Amino acid sequence: MGGFFGVVAQQGCVPDVFFGTDYHSHMGTVRGGMAFFAGNTFHRSIHNIQNTQFRVCFERAAKRFAGLNPNYGIGVISDHDDQPLLVRSHLGMYALVLVGLVTNLNELVAELEEKNNTHFCELGKEGEINPLEVVAILINSQETIEAGIHYAQSRIEGSASLLLLSAKGILYAARDRFGRTPVVLGQKEDGNGYAVTMETAAFPNIGYRRLRDLAAGEVVGISLDGIETLVEGREESAICAFLFIYYGYPASTYEGVGVERTRYRNGAYLARRTPVDADHVAGIPDSGVAHGLGYAFESGIRYARPFVKYTPTWPRSFMPPDPSLRQKIANMKLLPVPELIEDKRLIFCDDSIVRGTQLRNQVGRLYEAGAKEVHVRIACPPLLYKCKFLTFSRTESVMDLVTRRLILEMDGPDADIESYRDPDGEPYKRMVEEMRRRLNMTSLAFQRVEDVEKAIGIGKKLCTYCWTGEDISLGGKGGCNGHCACCGDICAMRKK
Repeated sequence: MGGFFGVVAQQGCVPDVFFGTDYHSHMGTVRGGMAFFAGNTFHRSIHNIQNTQFRVCFERAAKRFAGLNPNYGIGVISDHDDQPLLVRSHLGMYALVLVGLVTNLNELVAELEEKNNTHFCELGKEGEINPLEVVAILINSQETIEAGIHYAQSRIEGSASLLLLSAKGILYAARDRFGRTPVVLGQKEDGNGYAVTMETAAFPNIGYRRLRDLAAGEVVGISLDGIETLVEGREESAICAFLFIYYGYPASTYEGVGVERTRYRNGAYLARRTPVDADHVAGIPDSGVAHGLGYAFESGIRYARPFVKYTPTWPRSFMPPDPSLRQKIANMKLLPVPELIEDKRLIFCDDSIVRGTQLRNQVGRLYEAGAKEVHVRIACPPLLYKCKFLTFSRTESVMDLVTRRLILEMDGPDADIESYRDPDGEPYKRMVEEMRRRLNMTSLAFQRVEDVEKAIGIGKKLCTYCWTGEDISLGGKGGCNGHCACCGDICAMRKK
């Protein structure tokens, strides 16, 4: 998905940008970048961070930038494109970073090309167009930067939260139109600077305190004089619920709600709804741990760690595009503890099931180590739809989802996907039972949407599209009800 961090400070901002950006490294492991404005010019560094951590890649550049003593800087972790982008236009010079997913990129490109005065030069492999360049062109089509950001947001389908650092000494921050990603303002504890982040976990250790979250669609300008709202936000919003379940860092806060505490509550709801007798409760490291702790607290069953994670060398396993490498990393980073597995009845909590491959292998390893029973509890509902707003996984097609493959096998291409959303309905129960059987679990249960909503506690201001197919930008409707062309799939799209 990616993440960003920006700073405007009375004194040199390089260390804060460097460490603040590094605290977003869990958001992606493909590209990293920083840009600073000092001496009437921009200074930029971009590195591939697939095999080396952000901090290691940028230590030398950070020392060089610190010698310039800049007051303004931005950093980004990107899941695909080279960022920040440096732009010169009638709006002046600026650096731009983007987090989101522009799903109508091809349509926007075709529209811009028809005007016969646009070209694209930030091309990736096989001529891929950098979405950031398209966003910059949309911004440059207006008379002011704030009007350009507002216009770009109105034209983008999907989501686009961004930072724009102007040579005029203003850092613009914009949250995507429906607030699917968090953008949070902070102030230096000594009052001598401001920051904007996606993860509030970045604030405490570098001396910032949280001020507030931007509203959906809000645009602010941050200068040495303070923070000014340039475009008012909208009340209707839908932050990604999966951030609370999995992607967000445990120490972060979104919409005033702490992630770790939310996961405890979520695990407790799982324990109430799907109890089972066992010797130990555990969580698949790391993202299942907090849900497992909540389950253990509520059930009274002792928490244990039958799997421990080896963290020094292995990155997050979902990141590599090669499935065999992804599986290799998943196996290598988890080490079994035989004394906590042999002859034990175990409850394992995990954040989700996407393809099912990794979890099936981990369950198999537990049985090989002598487990008597393996009960799996999943902290979110079954994933039935491919996210069209964020790039939180490597799923290229909705048919990568184990749920969709099972549905296709059981009921064919004309299956009514909507019927599989109801946890009390027969199609849902059949799907879960077949998944349990194929993944070789003693029992399997998923969280319900209403329990996720209660655990988070901000009402309906959540995007639950990947579970329900409901899209707030279409009035809560518009989920795909088949194996759809709009999701890159195998048969015609049928709307609800």
